[in-house]
Amino acid sequence: MKRVLVTGSSRGIGKAIALEFARKGFAVAIHYGGNEEAARETAAEAGRLGAATTVTLGADLAEPTAPARLLKEAAQRLGGLDILVNNAGITRDGLLIRMKDADWDAVIATNLSAVFGLTREAVKLMMKSRWGRVVNVSSIAGLMGNPGQANYAAAKAGLLGFTKSVAKEYAARGVTVNAVAPGFIESDMTAKLPEKVRQEYLKAIPAARFGRAAEVAKLVAFLASDDASYINGQTIVIDGGLYAH
Repeated sequence: MKRVLVTGSSRGIGKAIALEFARKGFAVAIHYGGNEEAARETAAEAGRLGAATTVTLGADLAEPTAPARLLKEAAQRLGGLDILVNNAGITRDGLLIRMKDADWDAVIATNLSAVFGLTREAVKLMMKSRWGRVVNVSSIAGLMGNPGQANYAAAKAGLLGFTKSVAKEYAARGVTVNAVAPGFIESDMTAKLPEKVRQEYLKAIPAARFGRAAEVAKLVAFLASDDASYINGQTIVIDGGLYAH
């Protein structure tokens, strides 16, 4: 039985990832930033789908010591940790000249610095067991940039360099580190877009549709499996062909 912590898993892509691991019978730690009720609902659904066990853990990952505490608590309550999915993220959008220091700092802290803190603690455990998987959820914004998202794009691009470096450090210990970079995925945010804006986005996507959270979840689950043991340090884009290169 594998044990996994998925950060930011009370909703959206993180929830889909947690539920995918639940279907495989994993023990799943579900992290939330502020919505405990949503996390408990996700845990209940994970249990119905077959999770060996579920725990819910709250933490503000922008707080410097929170990531390490979260990882340690997850490992303690699950009896160890085999897989870490760094999915939690926030946005504080705005044009550069109007962006406040606090908006920059919050996004970098949650989307990048927290990954450092979580992964550093996770790798210590994985090295001992000589098996581990870290999957970092980046974004095509980290590859393409996006107007009004200098902070978000910088954090997501930083994840890619972090992924490559850590992958090279621990591959010999049976630990792989990879990243996925989703494009436009159906979510509460995309559902609220004006129809004209949705159509403009869809025109740019060769697949002519937004992706589904479940599709991202299946990719993450594959990278966390034994079948992906020789995939390491990679960024896999899942965007319907938007960033074909």
